[in-house]
Amino acid sequence: MLEIMRKHAKFFYFLFVIVIISFVFWGVGTVDKSTSVGLAEIGDQKISVEEYWRTYERIRNIYRESAKGQLPEDFEKKLKLKELVLNNLVEDKVLMISAKQMGITVTDDELQNAITSDPNFMRDGVFRKDIYFRTLDLNRITPEFFEASMRQQLIIGKIKGLIESVVDLGPSDIRDLPADKQKAEEIVKAALESKRAAALKSFVEAAKQKMNVKIKMELIS
Repeated sequence: MLEIMRKHAKFFYFLFVIVIISFVFWGVGTVDKSTSVGLAEIGDQKISVEEYWRTYERIRNIYRESAKGQLPEDFEKKLKLKELVLNNLVEDKVLMISAKQMGITVTDDELQNAITSDPNFMRDGVFRKDIYFRTLDLNRITPEFFEASMRQQLIIGKIKGLIESVVDLGPSDIRDLPADKQKAEEIVKAALESKRAAALKSFVEAAKQKMNVKIKMELIS
């Protein structure tokens, strides 16, 4: 199971996005920056120790829930969960800074469309403003904070899409495909996803080199 998780980085990133959104949704995304301890600095952006551990605990719980409590005792160590969580937090900061430098933004209309198409705020397939405000109020989240967080996730989605859009497969990437059409399509899809993931990683690593990234790993060791 651990080997499967390692090979499916996209699955982990999907969990990570769920965690970020759930932090916003359930009111645990805010941190008192005046008293928080800095774990990492990425340009002018920071990741606090509190922010990190909240993300870590939520990710761990999601893994446990998905495995119905059947995870091996040393799964966190074998999966290198601490590093995975930190790397994804840093990646988001790097992508946000890069998006700003590239002039990538999300318009108010785009943000509105994302919110009004969210099933959490719908009844019978229709967005309900009263449900939106009541849901946020029940979870002690202001519309301003929720919308700012949603805008950030949309911006990250845009820059990731831009990076991945320039990646395509060449003849050497899809040689010796099986005759079975469905299997061949699955192989091509997997190869494209792998190449795009590599391109994103390369972009992030190159950007990190320019941003003077500082991480105090001893704070979470």
